[in-house]
Amino acid sequence: MENEFAVKSESSSWEREAIEKLLLADVRERRAARRWRMFKSLVWMGLFGALIWMLASDRLSTNVPTGPHTAIVNIKGEISDGGEASAENVMTAMRGALEDEGSKALVLLINSPGGSPVQAGIINEEISRLRKLHNKPIYAVVEETCASAAYYIAAATDRIYVDKASIVGSIGVLMDGFGFVGTMEKLGVERRLLTAGENKGFLDPFSPQSEEQRKYAQVMLDRIHKQFIAAVKKGRGERLKETPETFSGLFWTGEQAVDMGLADNLGSLDSVARDVVKADKLVDYSNRDNIAERLAKRFGAAMGEGAAGAALQSMPRLR
Repeated sequence: MENEFAVKSESSSWEREAIEKLLLADVRERRAARRWRMFKSLVWMGLFGALIWMLASDRLSTNVPTGPHTAIVNIKGEISDGGEASAENVMTAMRGALEDEGSKALVLLINSPGGSPVQAGIINEEISRLRKLHNKPIYAVVEETCASAAYYIAAATDRIYVDKASIVGSIGVLMDGFGFVGTMEKLGVERRLLTAGENKGFLDPFSPQSEEQRKYAQVMLDRIHKQFIAAVKKGRGERLKETPETFSGLFWTGEQAVDMGLADNLGSLDSVARDVVKADKLVDYSNRDNIAERLAKRFGAAMGEGAAGAALQSMPRLR
């Protein structure tokens, strides 16, 4: 009897321990699930708060013009279709700035290494049109860089102001890429490219480039370069002190650019607004994406950059 009782006691003790372990495991699981729900709630609250903050920031950053002021339009980063410094964005902002009765002048605040000659050419022509239409001066103020396509734009303005250490110029055109034909031969890789038209694939980096194709590309670059030079000469006029190096693609400091007639004076945004425009108040008319567009671009950029980058790599650029 005693042995039987001992066996039953041990069995009951084992069952209690097993039940206790199961209950403790269930409690832990419930706690973990509760913590995870709280974490997700906090994340969503943070995202919602960030969205509200971005919306509020957009509203707060939108200047409401009142009285005389100097209008500003930013041209920053690469000048390209679909970018912040695209012709569409810049021209829309310029029109809004000059149409406002309170704006006494428009300042294009430039910090760009260049980009598309097409986008720059469109903006260049629109500057000339808007100046005549509104009879208001348009100035360019350079921060760090105003090169290639950016200078293409600046050349159309009434006056160009630079910092003594700004980088200015680079009046030239380039088309770059890579050739992997020799590498593929060494690896024993065969390129299979089908085209309709004997020159359709001449920019393909995995196919050889003939001398005729190279000459054709050079003619195209030279034509775009001549268009660039003509725009600079038209915009700068007699102020330009042309030398054999002026249109060679070299770039200079702001101080040198003033001496060469590529720029007019040293100056900053504040000094131009205060001393030239005589309107200290600054109002930024730069065209900015709304929240939905900004988020869409951020999420879509990673997917589109690879394909778009490969296609645009061989396009002519003022840079």
